[in-house]
Order: sequence, then structure tokens, then C-alpha cells
Amino acid sequence: MDLSTLRHSCSHVLAEAVKELWPGTRLGIGPSIEDGFYYDFDKAEPFTEADLTHIEEKMREIIGRDEPFVREELPKPDVVALFDRAKERYKVALLGEIPDATVSVYRTGSSFVDLCRGPHLPSTGKIGAFKLLSVAGAYWKGDEKNPMLQRIYGTAFDSREALEKHLVMLEEAKARDHRKLGRELGLFSIEEEWGPGLVFWHPKGAMLRKVIEDFWREEHLKNGYEFVNIPHLGRAALWKTSGHLDFYRDYMYAPMDVEKDKYIVKPMNCPGHILIYKSQTRSYRDLPVRFAELGTVYRYEKSGVLHGLMRVRGFTQDDAHIFCDAARLEEEIVGVLRFTFFMLGAFGFRSYDIYLSTMPEKHVGGDEMWKMATAALENALKKEGRPFAVDPGEGVFYGPKIDIKIKDAIGRTWQCSTIQVDFNLPERFSLEYVAADGSVRPPIMIHRALLGSLERFLGVLIEHYAGAFPVWLAPIQAVIIPISEKNLGYAREVKELLSGARVRACIDARNEKMQKKIRDAEVQKAPYMLIVGQREQDAGTVSVRSKAKGDLGSMGREAFLETIAREVRERA
Repeated sequence: MDLSTLRHSCSHVLAEAVKELWPGTRLGIGPSIEDGFYYDFDKAEPFTEADLTHIEEKMREIIGRDEPFVREELPKPDVVALFDRAKERYKVALLGEIPDATVSVYRTGSSFVDLCRGPHLPSTGKIGAFKLLSVAGAYWKGDEKNPMLQRIYGTAFDSREALEKHLVMLEEAKARDHRKLGRELGLFSIEEEWGPGLVFWHPKGAMLRKVIEDFWREEHLKNGYEFVNIPHLGRAALWKTSGHLDFYRDYMYAPMDVEKDKYIVKPMNCPGHILIYKSQTRSYRDLPVRFAELGTVYRYEKSGVLHGLMRVRGFTQDDAHIFCDAARLEEEIVGVLRFTFFMLGAFGFRSYDIYLSTMPEKHVGGDEMWKMATAALENALKKEGRPFAVDPGEGVFYGPKIDIKIKDAIGRTWQCSTIQVDFNLPERFSLEYVAADGSVRPPIMIHRALLGSLERFLGVLIEHYAGAFPVWLAPIQAVIIPISEKNLGYAREVKELLSGARVRACIDARNEKMQKKIRDAEVQKAPYMLIVGQREQDAGTVSVRSKAKGDLGSMGREAFLETIAREVRERA
């Protein structure tokens, strides 16, 4: 059974149940989504947890009635009149956006009718196991200028076993929520009063970012990239030339006046990298040129879609742009793929879904260029032995792309890495290189991100590890716990030794019982605790507790340093 059809059918049953329970409720939309479905409602009173239970009972009743889903094709004016009589103003608004002369509706039961393209199951009785999950606010059409509706989320599967498995995963996901863990572990905050969608990194979070950024820079140098840095704003004319003003205006902040000129904070890094490429004459001997930057960009995301680190208004992209000729395109893509999987593997991701997105209906560039670029991406994936699915027509307007979705510890997929071939920007900015025969040609441009947005990637990392990072990533690698104040001097001596070996350590010098300090270190998910009392002080040792392996007993300080250095080196 197709889960998308099952879930969409279940969303109709949800709407029918709500209308039976609260007839005056007006309907929004109710699509299936990746892991379930939702339906938006305009209801005067807010839905409560008790209401969800009543709605589920009514849905089971409708499913038990085994009502057929009946599709009807009707003239559009008739459907407008139908929903107008029912005072379903949101359906009437949707009809105003449909250009077709006839539209389809689906009927179930004696009176429920919904505007829908379908498809649906044959009848409500074919719906398997379902569960309503939550209620959230949602602006109509995602626009805060529109009315706020109530969105009921649910999920459905073809068996009770599959549903139970999913519900267990949702509970695990709740425990791993990066917003909750970020607050509890002191990693970051988002100060809603001063800047919704803008992240404030606390010392531990900033250290975690530094570890990732240092690793990123080190590996990019090894892979032949040159670092660049570009300004955070530029003249509006730059974004007009790049096309972003036309294509991304809704996601860009309004221009600001600077000495009678208009400036815009950057939503993308690519135009800046292009200007650096264009600043000097390039020869075929210079290619490929690989520019990399951890570049912060700013995009206007509506408040309704902001979500912790996953959807923000200011974020740092793991960005790079490669300029090469057609002969080197496939080779460069192979290099990027290898680099991508190395980086993702270093952070503990080993399972992926890979998609090759091909030419959309609206695109720039000739068919031959598209065929050449698509073949280069496909051949590179095959050469690396990476299974992939083709996503027809889902390339960006300027070229085909590879998208890599990582799977986390509880099986969820996250979009992070992307490799995109671009014919458009080199043409817009008249980029050139001198070929071996002396002719002047445009280079091909590759946009690539290995980790994607650092904010989003860190959110995924927090949830993947449930905040218990491997030693090499942990902001605090060892907490030193003196048993009494008499051992504080020895604790400082141990910390100085660890810090000299570049181990990130801290001392819990609070006037608390040792067991509370141990519990607090466990809550903070420190990889190691080093207990130091008089016995350890006299012997020059530490008593080691590992979060992963438990009590390791007494250990010489140098032996502990060797242990932790090996784990860091191996990124265990």
C-alpha cells in the first residue's frame, strides 16, 4: 500500500471527523507529508488534548463505516458555489488559484466533501493504524499576514506494528530534540526578544563549532582548496546581476540606503567568490580553482517556519565553488564525492540516500550542456559505486545536482550535502579562462556543500548523538572532580597537564558532595570523569570513569593522556 495515499486519505477522515464534532469549523488544507499528514482548521476555540482523543474516536467510527471515497469532476463555478454555500472560504480562495475549467472533489459519507486532486484509497475502511500527534498554529498559506489556523498533525501506517515502531521513534526523537539538549547542555540559545531565528553560541557550543571548523579547514587544505573571505553585504546591483533579486527576493532582507546607493546583506556566497575569480586573468593551467569559505549568510525566513538550529535567519554555510573546464568536470565531481563521504563518515554518518536531480521544465543553458553535466554527475556516482535514485525534473534552473541525505541514529533522513553544476552564473558574470589553443572560454562552476549549514548540521549532530558527543567533538572532554577541598591543588595540576596536551578539561570545584558532582557530569554528558582524592594525589594517578565504558579504575596520568589522545586521533 502506498503510504502517501493512505495518509492523505486519513487526513480526509480527520477533516470529516472534525466537521461532525464541530460543524462550524472551516477547513484549510490537509496533505500527506514525509512521516504522516496534517489538516489545518479555522475553529474559534483551541483544540485540547481531550479533543484529540474525541477526534480519534470519531475517526475510528468513520473508518468502521467503510465509506467509499467518491471522486467527482465538476465545472469550477459549480464547486465555487458549493463551497461558498458551505461558508468554506479557504476552499473558495484555493479555487481562485486553479486555472482549470473543471476541478475534482471527493465525497465520503452522507455530507462530507473536500476539494482534492487525489488519489485516495477505495474506502475509509482500508485505512490501517493511525495516531493524532499534536496541534500547532499555522498561518494560512504560510503568511503571517493571513489568519492563524490550527494544524493537527497525525501519522498512519498499514499495520499496528509499523505504527508502534514509529511512535517509539518519535518518543526517542523527543528525548533527542536539539532545542531541549542545547539548553540543558549550555550549547546555544535563541533570544526571541532580540532576534528570532538568530543563534547565540554559548562557550561550550562555540567550542564545539570551533572543533568542527578547525577540522573542516584542515581537511580542505589537504584537498586543494584555497580559503577566501567576502563581505557580509554588497550593492544591490550585485544581486541583480547574479539573479538573486529576481529569484530569491522573498528570502532577502530589504535593501538599506548607504550614501544614496542600495546595499543588501548577502543571502548567498557565490557572487562574492565569482568576483574573486574574475579579479585576474585565468588560464587553463590555473584550473581547477577551488575557493572555500565558512560564509555566514542571512535569509528572511517567516517566523512560522523557524525551528531551533534547523531553520534560522542567519547561518554559516560550509561553502565552496569550483571553477573548471568541461574535460575536468567528472574528475572534480568524483573528488567532491570522496571528500563528502569522508567528512560525513568522520562525524559518524555511514548510511545515505542519494538523488540525482535532472533538468527541470524551466531552465537556462542548452540541452547539450545539460546532458554533459548530468552524465558527469551520473558517471561519478557510478565510478564511486554509490547507489542513487534519479529525481526527474528536480534540478535547479541553472544545472543538475546530486543531493545526499544522511540517516541518523534513529533512522531519520536529513538533507545536508549537495553538488550542483552551474552554467548560469559564469554567463551572467562573463567569467573566462584562456584555453590551451588561445581561445577564451567560460568555465563551468560547481557549487558544493559537504555539511550544509553549520547550524543545521550541529542540530543534526546533537540529535544523532543525543548530546553525548564522541571524545574528539565533545566541548568538555574530561571533568576533574576533587573529593575534597584538600585535593583541589592536585586537581589543578591534573588540569594543567591535560590542557598542555590540548585536552579540553574543567574542574568541578563546587562545595557539593562528590556523588552530586558525578551525577551532574553525567547529565552534562562528559565523556570522562577524573576523580581525584588523597590516594590519587599521593600516587600521582586519576580514577577514571568513562561515559561509554563505565568505571575504568585507577590510571596513571600519562596513560590516561594516551587513551584520550588515541580516541581523538581515531575519532572514535
